[in-house]
Amino acid sequence: MTYTVVMFPKLKLDSGEPLYLQLMQRIRHAAESGALRDGDQLPSIRALAEELVVSPNTVVKAYSELEHEGLVELRQGSGAFITLGRRVRSVLDHIESARRRTEELIVELREEGLRDDEIRRVFEAGLMRAAEAVRKR
Repeated sequence: MTYTVVMFPKLKLDSGEPLYLQLMQRIRHAAESGALRDGDQLPSIRALAEELVVSPNTVVKAYSELEHEGLVELRQGSGAFITLGRRVRSVLDHIESARRRTEELIVELREEGLRDDEIRRVFEAGLMRAAEAVRKR
């Protein structure tokens, strides 16, 4: 598989979020969306660091954390590979189920006359209220 900037777009230096976390999110998203599959090889540390214009240490940290989570397997001398173990597959199944339910809800809300920007605000407000409720516990 050829990896492009589309799969791993530039990281945002001014976002306030550490670069390795941004990279981890992009790799997770690629696995969740099916763009990366079990056994796919990730770009080498040096190649990805050059592509993203970041320190190789940033890529090492992201790959190491993802290995700890069970999403990536680091093989000495061979590189980094996606590994969708039982736990990761379960999470991906839940995400896929949530994605389907969300899409169904969006269709219903559109049929009720809401515009996409209104639907987006409803979701964002719901996420904020849920996060606030968790903080209050």
